Order: sequence, then structure tokens, then C-alpha cells
Amino acid sequence: MSSNSGLPQPSVDGSSSMPHMPSFSPSSSLKRAMPPTMMVEPDPPYIDVLIAGGMGGTIADFIMHSVDTVKTRLQGQPSANPPKYYNMFHAYSTILREEGVSRGLYSGVAPAMTGSLPGTTLYFGTYEYVKRNLTAVGCPDTIAHLAGGSIGDFIASFIYVPSEVLKTRMQLQGRYNNPSFISGYNYKNTWHALQMIIKYDGVGALYQGYRATLLRDVPFSALQFAFYEKFKVEARKWEGREDGQMSLHIETSCGAVAGGMAGFLTTPLDVMKTLLQTQVKKPTQASLGLTTSASTTQKYYVGIWDGLKWNLKHHGVIGGLFRGVGPRVFWTSLQSALMFVIYEQALHLQENMRHFGQWPYGSSQS
Repeated sequence: MSSNSGLPQPSVDGSSSMPHMPSFSPSSSLKRAMPPTMMVEPDPPYIDVLIAGGMGGTIADFIMHSVDTVKTRLQGQPSANPPKYYNMFHAYSTILREEGVSRGLYSGVAPAMTGSLPGTTLYFGTYEYVKRNLTAVGCPDTIAHLAGGSIGDFIASFIYVPSEVLKTRMQLQGRYNNPSFISGYNYKNTWHALQMIIKYDGVGALYQGYRATLLRDVPFSALQFAFYEKFKVEARKWEGREDGQMSLHIETSCGAVAGGMAGFLTTPLDVMKTLLQTQVKKPTQASLGLTTSASTTQKYYVGIWDGLKWNLKHHGVIGGLFRGVGPRVFWTSLQSALMFVIYEQALHLQENMRHFGQWPYGSSQS
């Protein structure tokens, strides 16, 4: 065997007969910390998805909670002429002036966060699992995204719906003994609300409006993820970055437009969810701390379709079905943008930590 048998042999025209091999540079090991440029991005480990999803959803929900409170007040305020709140900005300033931040704009934040962390963690994990398995058997990407978002939200609903009921009631009530807004009930705090609901209405009341919540959230989640995944693919092609990723402002825009579009299309369902979850089932029970009068008696909805038809007939499309559409689209746009940006950045961070052997993925010395 000749001494140079292990080297590539030149061809007749002087070029190497071996396939071209990528050159090595001292910085090539550092480039591995960022996602490589490829047609199909590798799927992150499920543990990364769970951590990033929980972080993204919970942080975004907390930051946007005050806007969600304004949306709830606009949708759930008693019918009156003139109304208590005229629009999003009037409601925001009025609640802030009359009730403050913690008891007004951020009322209901405790149950919201209690349900958000486990709910969004399970939501993202289920979405990734369903999406990967469907695409693996040849399902079209759009169908996989729609199915993943729908199933993920359905599974998470068993956790977040009870917290949504508590959150919505606390938001609509605002302060305890609130002289600034009539909601139909009066709870001292989240624990007191939970006790009173279970005591007088039963555990099943924690799932009040469950069908309406699913009817809103399942299509919203499906559309949100389908829009985002489609926008993400197109944005990466349009930017054409070497690392295959999106710049931060493009990533934010994709999340915002996806959430805004999904939020707008599902606003009528969100209106009914709010009304069904906050309507008083037993208004004559004084032990609940209820405050009702002839002037504040509201229509009692027997179901989703009853509520949609009644609101359309008596309040029209904008004032009835799309009541609170401004703050809802504003909330879903910013919440979606924050959630997806935090989610994507958390995935990148965990990938880097794993590559360099940093906690919690072990030591590079092992």
C-alpha cells in the first residue's frame, strides 16, 4: 500500500476525485450553538418545549392581564344607556382611576397565573407531540398545525377552565365591596371565591361555560398556530438568514398578526364565554353576597346559540357579537407576540446550554 493511499487522488484535470469537504475554521464549534441552516429545522427535545412553552405563555399572560381585564369589563358590563365604559381606553383609564392596579386592572391575576403555567406547559407539549406524529405519517403541515393546536387546547382545558372561571369573575367584580362596578357577586379573594362557588353551586360550576370556552379556544388555538407556523416559514424564506432563523422584529410581527387574526375571528365566541361564565345562576341567594336589582337584571342565557342569537337581535353585530373586539384583538396580538418570542428565544437558549454542557443539561466535563 502506498504511503499516500489515504489521501484524495487528483483527477486527470487536476481536481480532487473525492467529494468536496467543508473547511474547518476555529470558530466552527461556536457556530454549532445556533440552529444550522437547513430546509427542515430539527425538532427540539420535548423537555425544551415544555419549559419554553410554560415560560412563554405565563409571562405573556401576566404582562397582558390588565388588557384582558378591560376586555372582560367591556363584554360583561350590564346593559345601560349610557354604558359604564365606552371603549377600551375609557375603560382602562376609568378602572385605573376608580379601582387602582392590583384590585382593579390586575384583579384575578392569582387564579390566572395558577392555571396559566401548567396549562400552557401542557398545551405546547401536546401541540408538538400531535404535530410531529401527524407530519411523520405524511399529514399536510397545515392540517397538522390545526389539529395540534385544537387537541393541545382541549387537553389543557381541564386545567385552565376552572382558573378562567375564577379569573373572569374576579376581573368583572374588581375590588371587594366595589362601589364602582356592579357585577352580581362579591368575593373577598380567590380562595373565598372558590369556597363560595363550590358551596352554593357545586364543583361543576368551576366548569361553567366550559363548552363556550372550548368553542372559543379550540378554533382560536388552531388558527393561531396555523397562522404562526405559515408566517414563520414564509418569513424565514423572505429574510434568508444564514442561521435559518427570523430576526426579532419579524418574529414579533408573525406572532402578533397570527394572534390578532385568530382573536378577531373568534370574538363572538369570546363574548359568549364571558357572559356564560359570569352570569348569576342563583341571584336570590343573599348568602353569596349577590347584589341584584330590577335595574341590573340581565338576560339569562341557556346556551351558546341562545346567547349569540339574543345579542345579535338586541345589540347587533358590533355591539353584540363583536363587543370588546378592540381590546381582544389588541390583547391576542400582543399576548401572542410575547408568547411566541419568549418561546422561540427560550428554545434557542436551551439549545445553546445543551451544546455547551451547561446546567441543567449536564457538564461538558462529563
